[in-house]
Amino acid sequence: MSVAEAGIAAWHDYMHGGSDPEKLKAMLADDAVFHSPVVHTPQEGKAKVFAYLHAAAHVLGNDSFHYVREIVDGDTAVLEFALVLDGIEVNGVDMVRWNADGKIEDFKVMVRPLKAINRVWEKMGEMLAKAG
Repeated sequence: MSVAEAGIAAWHDYMHGGSDPEKLKAMLADDAVFHSPVVHTPQEGKAKVFAYLHAAAHVLGNDSFHYVREIVDGDTAVLEFALVLDGIEVNGVDMVRWNADGKIEDFKVMVRPLKAINRVWEKMGEMLAKAG
């Protein structure tokens, strides 16, 4: 099993297993980087990446959330997802790279269409503000 295949299994366990924050923290490298679909600057460091990914799991991880397809190559995976958020069909892609220790070192999210990204931005802002 490749590092990405093992990482994807852990990610699915997190997303479909109640979004346990401790599981997510255990998956992240200390120097992890998150690339948001709405924030220009990459978010660097485990604490920031955790805040964004955990908020996203709560905003996007509703009953309609599902992965459409997965492409795996070595230490990298691309996961296409779909869901309905407040009546808006959301389609997106997670691009994830793991380090040699099996920890997420780079996570990039892209979302479409514009109406969906605007809604995600609004909801993520609310979640991040609550988290402090």
